[in-house]
Amino acid sequence: MDKARFMKQIVLIFSIVLLVSSLLTAGKSEAFTSQVIQRGATGEDVVELQARLQYNGFYNGKIDGVYGWGTYWAVRNFQSQFGVKKVDGLVGEQTKKLLVQKTKYYKEFVQKQLQQGNQFTHYGGKPLDQQTKAPAQRSSQKKTAQGAKENQKSQSGTSGNQSGNQQGNQTPKQTAANMPGGFSSNDIQLLSQAVYSEARGEPYEGQVAIAAVILNRLNNPTFPNTIAGVIFEPLAFTAVADGQFYMAPNETAKKAVFDAINGWDPSESAIYYFNPDTATSPWIWGRPQIKRIGKHIFCE
Repeated sequence: MDKARFMKQIVLIFSIVLLVSSLLTAGKSEAFTSQVIQRGATGEDVVELQARLQYNGFYNGKIDGVYGWGTYWAVRNFQSQFGVKKVDGLVGEQTKKLLVQKTKYYKEFVQKQLQQGNQFTHYGGKPLDQQTKAPAQRSSQKKTAQGAKENQKSQSGTSGNQSGNQQGNQTPKQTAANMPGGFSSNDIQLLSQAVYSEARGEPYEGQVAIAAVILNRLNNPTFPNTIAGVIFEPLAFTAVADGQFYMAPNETAKKAVFDAINGWDPSESAIYYFNPDTATSPWIWGRPQIKRIGKHIFCE
């Protein structure tokens, strides 16, 4: 009898352990696979990455399982915020652990919304039943978006601009689909050309600072309120005046632009800059100076 009772107790304890384990497992967030996730990746890991980043507000784009520019900069901002040693947009072991610690991933909910074609938010603290949008709203949004694309296509004319063609396609290319909110692919192209032509020999921080100055001017009432207006304002940039602006920018210049758009401002809110080795204008020398990066002095 004692042996039978003992065995029953063992079975009972084992059952309790299994039950607790299953409950804990059910309460845990789904976790990534072991692969390093990087720009250009697609699939379930990217869906989870985007959902987790959206859960705590770092990613505001579409959860589509495509690791494009929008996801890349969201990852970098997350890494910077939570002290990842190397802020590089690569989602390795350290970044994954932080994402699992700081976010939740409701896999069943997310997958259901994707299967139904729903657009939704996934922010922490917001009940899941409030995160889906009604089909009528989605239909209206799609029509509006399609109309905007057609309008962009008609405005682009026959210029042959590659970024303009991307905007006009019914299925935008990955980069165009992940442009930061408020900026068109043409804006990004113009900013990249400005950075490359004005600062291609400068340290990366200096290239980001040039992009930041243009963005600072965009938000200053004394300057034009469009990217094109700021860049092509008469006598504003030497590279525009001497024609160097029209050189094709490299990827580094483009990355600098995205860093500036996402909030990095090494210029510390400057709206002017100049090269002290070549500047001859007494006016620019009279501007309050903030700092020097590479060959450029940044000013108020």
